[in-house]
Amino acid sequence: MFESLIGLVAIIVLFVIISRQQSRIGLIERELGALRSLVLSGAPVLPPQAKEPAANDSKPADAAAPVTVAADIASSPTTAAVVSATEADADTTAPSAPESAQPAAAAKAARQSDVETALGTRWAVWVGGIALALGGLFLIRYTIEAGIFGPRVRLVMAAALGLVLVAGGEFIRRTGFRVPVQGAAGAYIPAILTAAGAFILFGTVYAAYSVYGFIGPTLAFTLLGAIGVATIAASLVHGQALAGVGLLGAMVTPLLVASQAPNPWALFGYLAIVLAATCVIARIRDWRLLMAAAFVATGIWTIFYMTDAPGANLAVILFIDAVTLAVLAFVWLGRRDEAVAGSGFDWPSIAPGFFVGLSALALFVDPAFAAIRGALPGAALVAALVAVALYRPRALALLHAAGLATVLVYLGIIPPTTIASDFSGGALGVDGMPVVASDALMFRVGIALSLVFIGAGFWAARRFAASGWLRAAAWAAWSAVAPLVILLALWSAFGNLDRDLAYAAVAAVLVGVFVAGGEWIARGEAPPLTGGAAVSFALGGAAIAGLLMLHMAFGSGWTTILLGAAAVVPALATRWRSYPVLGWISVGAVIAVLGRAAFDPTIVGAEFLSKTPVFNWLLLGYGVPALAFGFAAWQLARTTNGRPRLAMEAGAALFALLAVAMLVRHAMHGGVIDTAAATLAEQTIYTLIAIGAGAILVAIDMRSPSSVLRYGSIAAGVVSVAFIVLQHFLVLNPLLTDESTGSIPVFNLLLLAYLLPAVATGALALYTRDKRPKWYAAMLAVMAAVLAFAYATLSVRRLFKGEFIGLWSGLGQLETYTYSALWLVIGVVLLTAGVWLRSQVLRIASAALISVAVLKVFVFDMSELEGVLRALSFIGLGAVLIGIGLFYQRLLTRAAREA
Repeated sequence: MFESLIGLVAIIVLFVIISRQQSRIGLIERELGALRSLVLSGAPVLPPQAKEPAANDSKPADAAAPVTVAADIASSPTTAAVVSATEADADTTAPSAPESAQPAAAAKAARQSDVETALGTRWAVWVGGIALALGGLFLIRYTIEAGIFGPRVRLVMAAALGLVLVAGGEFIRRTGFRVPVQGAAGAYIPAILTAAGAFILFGTVYAAYSVYGFIGPTLAFTLLGAIGVATIAASLVHGQALAGVGLLGAMVTPLLVASQAPNPWALFGYLAIVLAATCVIARIRDWRLLMAAAFVATGIWTIFYMTDAPGANLAVILFIDAVTLAVLAFVWLGRRDEAVAGSGFDWPSIAPGFFVGLSALALFVDPAFAAIRGALPGAALVAALVAVALYRPRALALLHAAGLATVLVYLGIIPPTTIASDFSGGALGVDGMPVVASDALMFRVGIALSLVFIGAGFWAARRFAASGWLRAAAWAAWSAVAPLVILLALWSAFGNLDRDLAYAAVAAVLVGVFVAGGEWIARGEAPPLTGGAAVSFALGGAAIAGLLMLHMAFGSGWTTILLGAAAVVPALATRWRSYPVLGWISVGAVIAVLGRAAFDPTIVGAEFLSKTPVFNWLLLGYGVPALAFGFAAWQLARTTNGRPRLAMEAGAALFALLAVAMLVRHAMHGGVIDTAAATLAEQTIYTLIAIGAGAILVAIDMRSPSSVLRYGSIAAGVVSVAFIVLQHFLVLNPLLTDESTGSIPVFNLLLLAYLLPAVATGALALYTRDKRPKWYAAMLAVMAAVLAFAYATLSVRRLFKGEFIGLWSGLGQLETYTYSALWLVIGVVLLTAGVWLRSQVLRIASAALISVAVLKVFVFDMSELEGVLRALSFIGLGAVLIGIGLFYQRLLTRAAREA
């Protein structure tokens, strides 16, 4: 493991070196581009004058004035070449070829100089510093394995090495390295030496306490605190690099110096001191990346320690989590200036939020912690996350961590409840069982956490409603989501899933609380009562609580009916408040009722559905929501009049159609709607309903224009045509199914399935000629003609074959001739109707039908008919065609006279 750690450190160092090298190359390229532009423009470039270095020895390397840098640039080959090129250009008007090549030579010299700088200053210094630190640790390890020196001597030698490195760094800084040389900004030698010394001193003190027990916890904490303070001071002088290296060494030290009997209090006391010291450094200089790294490292140690459950000490876990939150709240985010209350987001707080939330989650779900009532400290950590987020608004990530932990615990969607680790194998595995929140402690904890989220959430949402709508929305969202999830989980675990009035009463209380909270937040908006995102979340929570209340208090049938009727409530509320969310809550009721109907089309269950036609649960389950949705749409049209109103109109039309369709199916199948397959007669009823719905929507749209009604009417017509093509002509056609057409000659299935839809479709086409697109009316007109043609043809078939007209019963010669005569007659009728109605579509349909008749006579009748029938077929066809020709000639003559 030790060698793997060295490899990891080497990879990290290599990554840092490459990153810094890339940045430096980019900077050099920009500088060369600027200098080349100056040379080509002819402007004089003067070498910069060297200045005296600043006298402040305590100024950090990364913020010092670039005195040595300027001097180095002045003497570099790049600057010399540029100056030479400038002077030569001042002497001549047009540069010669050698002079124009000088910028390229300067760039080449700069690249050579940069490689030399990287190898001689940065890489050598970084690798040397790491080598010093690891060399000291290797030396200590060797003395331990070889038994050369005793433990006390080894510790003294390690401490002496650390102090020598720190002293050497300070000596070099004070004797001429206050500012790095050109190209070595990332390889400040004093900082690296100090970091190596601090690394060794951290490990020495920890080993003296934890491994050998030479010092007690008080002295160990004192020394570690002193080293931390010294590291803070050195970081303030030498820059951020020292703080980063010091943090890495401090966090890796417990892994390098192993102990046979580790003391968790010593470990996490040490980590707490390191975290606090790092936070002070990061806070003074606002080093966010350093702070985030410190939080991540501490969190990783905490989670690794918790994998040792049940051996883990609960008090230690709570201690380090409390220290993490305290450092975040009182040190890192302490006394930060915020121009606007609630503005800004602190991204380093994501790390403590994640790890503390993960700790709380583990205390809830791990059986080892559950056995010692870990839900209480877990709830305390969740409450602490909420409190810190409330105290420090920039730490909003803590609120999300607390909310997610609570939701995951009570939804029970964390299957692994035991986390096991194998450090020797480098693996982290999980194993466990589903979480079941079914004990009394979880019940009480759920109530407490609900109150925490509701109280803190609405108070913070009101506080930030005017200044930070996004922050206010986050608080309002969790104040609704967490209590609702807890209520749902507790009801599932403890309540009666059929009917539970106690939980229904709790849901009703939540409805009132969320409505009152939303109104309270709205009054704090600027301007007030605008109904922003926070108000929307609060009222949306009230709507979901109302849904749960209905489901808990009533059976399936009444829940569906009351839920549909409840869509009227938010629509009526728009009379007093113009909140945008109110209309969408009504739309949510449509979606909820539609979902319930899809889950159980019988509304109350097949076993409870009465067989009485019309007056049964279907009428209430579909009819009442249809009426409620229609009233809600009417109300919204007079208040907000936005997209929710259109959605409610669509919902009303849909449920009205569903009500009629379900009642028809119920009546035609003896009270059973979910088993028998549809017949042609039943399908005809659905088709007529769709056609009638299209006509009704068109009529309503003419009185109250609406895009929903317009497109809904078109959709109804298209659906009716699709029904006819698929069901009437293909799937349920009695020619293909040999279904009985009835024993009565005229009033039979053919009249119901073909003639009535033909009349209805034709009437709708005539009604929508000037009210809908031309293609729509033409489609309906063509379908009406096809239906009439099918009715006439199938009636002839029934005349010859009787009640059953399947194709496999054969085709006689007289029947064949009759089809030809009939089609010609229908063609003439369509032509007459097209001329009378001035419908080009009907005239084209007439021409198509007559063409089919002509083709049939010349192809089919000629081969199949014999004797007089064949002659009559051709005679009739000729007479009809000549008559049509005379008819069109008269029309054209009349048109010419009128012109």
